[in-house]
Amino acid sequence: MSKKGLGKGLGALISAANDEVKENKGVVELKINEIEPNNNQPRKKFDDEKLNMLSESIKKHGVVQPIIVKKEDNTYRIVAGERRWRAARMAGLKSIPVIIKELTNKQVMEIALIENLQREDLNPIEEAEAFEKLINEYNLTQEELSESIGRSRSAISNTIRLLGLSEKVKNCLINQEITSGHARAILSIEDKNLQEKVCDEIIEKNYTVRQTESLVKKYLNESKKANNENKENNNSEELIKIEENLQGIFGTKVRLVSNNKKGKIMIEYYSEEELDRLLTLIGMIEKK
Repeated sequence: MSKKGLGKGLGALISAANDEVKENKGVVELKINEIEPNNNQPRKKFDDEKLNMLSESIKKHGVVQPIIVKKEDNTYRIVAGERRWRAARMAGLKSIPVIIKELTNKQVMEIALIENLQREDLNPIEEAEAFEKLINEYNLTQEELSESIGRSRSAISNTIRLLGLSEKVKNCLINQEITSGHARAILSIEDKNLQEKVCDEIIEKNYTVRQTESLVKKYLNESKKANNENKENNNSEELIKIEENLQGIFGTKVRLVSNNKKGKIMIEYYSEEELDRLLTLIGMIEKK
């Protein structure tokens, strides 16, 4: 993912925020235990190995780039830089360089999202949840979000659609057992159990996205065929019941011939006397 394509960018977004709110100029040192992570941070999963590597680097060189925080009552909430803050704690630092800014909750979330997007730190599900949260909580349209973060509206829409996957398939995507391309192909299937069956087959047989699309198409065709057969069977059972009821009424064999919405009722008789009886019976029904 190219950083150039991310709309306003992190610096520009923060600069825009500075026009609306006051801020403390410059970098200050804050105690690590005075700082708390952002509960609305889009990123939920941190790579332990990379975190350890960053911690070792911080032990040798310190925190080169300050984190951004927002003052909240008696604490400071991280806006950007939670990974550096975690690594600094692991490295045993007592304090960390910060830039304190006064930002709205919407600005905090936008900055946290853009920072992670620029660093390619979010998995597709974290991205989808962050997009949906910004849209729902701040009444943004997909077009407005697109302009803010520099992603096309269709890319945002396709990412949010991933939330329609079953939890098991989401976890496979998060753990990189399947790709976003595989996941989008699976989304054609509404049934969650079938989604998981297809996902298992993709992983077991190491299917490409193209092979996955063919597999999904095959399952959808089979499902459609099964539904049609069930519908035909249900219709047949219903027709049999109607035939039995009519046979009870007329006292002779009755057959229904159906062709989609059209059909005919065939009443059998074996003599003129029986025909007269049936006509009389039908006349009585009409009078009722």
